[in-house]
Amino acid sequence: MKRFCILFIACLTAGGALAQKRVVIANGTLEGVTEKSGVHSFKGIPFSQPPIGELRWKEPQPINSWTGVRKCDAFGYNAMQKKVFGDMGFRSPGMSEDCLYLNVWVPAKATKEKMPVLVYFYGGGFVAGDGSEARYDGESMAKRGIIALTVNYRLGVFGFMAHPELTKESAHKSSGNYGLLDQHAALEWVQKNIEAFGGDPKRVTIAGESAGSIAVSAQMVSPLSKNMIAGAIGESGAMIKPTLAAIPLADGEANGVTFGEKIGATTLAALRALPADKLLEEASKQGNPPLSSATIDGYFLEKPPVESFAAGEQAKVPLLVGWNSAEIPYQAVMFGNAPTPENYKKQLQMFYKDKADEVLKLYPGATEAEVIKSATELASDRFIVYSTWKWADVHAQTAGKSVYRYLFSKVKPPMTEKAGNLTPGLAGGFTKSKDAKPEPPKGPTPYAGAPHAFEIEYAMGNLATNQVYAWTPADYKVSEAMEGYFANFIKTGDPNGASLPKWSRVVKNQPASFINLDVNTKLEKETEQGRGRYLFLDKEYLK
Repeated sequence: MKRFCILFIACLTAGGALAQKRVVIANGTLEGVTEKSGVHSFKGIPFSQPPIGELRWKEPQPINSWTGVRKCDAFGYNAMQKKVFGDMGFRSPGMSEDCLYLNVWVPAKATKEKMPVLVYFYGGGFVAGDGSEARYDGESMAKRGIIALTVNYRLGVFGFMAHPELTKESAHKSSGNYGLLDQHAALEWVQKNIEAFGGDPKRVTIAGESAGSIAVSAQMVSPLSKNMIAGAIGESGAMIKPTLAAIPLADGEANGVTFGEKIGATTLAALRALPADKLLEEASKQGNPPLSSATIDGYFLEKPPVESFAAGEQAKVPLLVGWNSAEIPYQAVMFGNAPTPENYKKQLQMFYKDKADEVLKLYPGATEAEVIKSATELASDRFIVYSTWKWADVHAQTAGKSVYRYLFSKVKPPMTEKAGNLTPGLAGGFTKSKDAKPEPPKGPTPYAGAPHAFEIEYAMGNLATNQVYAWTPADYKVSEAMEGYFANFIKTGDPNGASLPKWSRVVKNQPASFINLDVNTKLEKETEQGRGRYLFLDKEYLK
């Protein structure tokens, strides 16, 4: 009987080890869970004190240690934000200023060597998003031998408002950039704690999409973060004009003052006294000055990021970067006008005046179909493609490290029956229709391409988490290639692998080779016209 009891207890202990995993970090003991795949997950780990009360608009403060075991089986709160994007679905318990949590997925089996690490920053224009979104889930990457993290950071007025009083009270005489400082604090947490999970603090790749990608470019040039990373991945976006470019601190401070005056909170004390939901509501009203731009504060950012890249002052690490083939629709250029050649020329004249003919050669529009294609490309370039191209181009010139560029071209599959009354919406998202069976959109068919944010599930191996679309074997084929490239890059700084088409790196001052991620993924060469588009915009934006 005694022997049976010992065996029974041993079995219980073994079962517990399969169901959960404990890790001791600098602040205490964490207890995660084991997913069906065997991957261990640790959700809702605090990496900073809650930025509430007097800590609102302060750089993140070190977390207090705890006694006992902290359960990490659920995501933490998401940052304060409005629901502005239809493709976002959170698994958090709700919204709160108390939002500085991160999540870790660890491979099922430990290795003799320390494992590579991926730190992923979500997108959302610095006004929305959360690390709990299923499309960013790190389990699939962990199954490939990578420790994956998603990181929450403050957004909008909570994460980026600057103000003279904030600058005055700061030890660094800076203000704004709190969301970016949150990301930096998470990278510090990784440096301090990732070895406890089996990770290598010297093999940390940072990645992100849209605002997350913009943040990656900023972390690469920040004197605070640039020595903490071994590689970078950017999916559509860099902190380079015209894409959420950083503004002078004085401009940010002026925006903060104007905002306070408009809502009758003219002192920092009054602004801090506002309840979080009230502050969010006021900041979201039309006509307010922008409160989601980074500032060149002399602390996190010493100069505009493009200048730091041009001077070779960034993290000298391999970079994998790219964009989607139809980031935003042609209507962003046509302003609701029919896509006729005549209307297109008028729009180009409005945008570029005496340079319209030069633009027309780069973005031709002799037929309706050509207008739709060129207007889509121009709209996408003006929105986010140019800044991403510039990032890749200037890093290739000054870093002395490999740069790999991609174009994601896989078009959307049909929507599923489960989608019900959802219709395709902004970027990669969708919107609800009042009708049970919405009518197809009127007007010319948009250019067939991949919209903004649509590559995320492919890159992270998370197609199955999105039940809005009827994924096909072709979609899973593209995802296998894209995630494979990303995983190889995270591990070695080179995306190439045995079963994947060869991906050549960018060579400075030459038309770039890039991998076109589609049903038939292949290496392509940038045309003279394609490079000419970006060189033209280069002169427009960097005057």
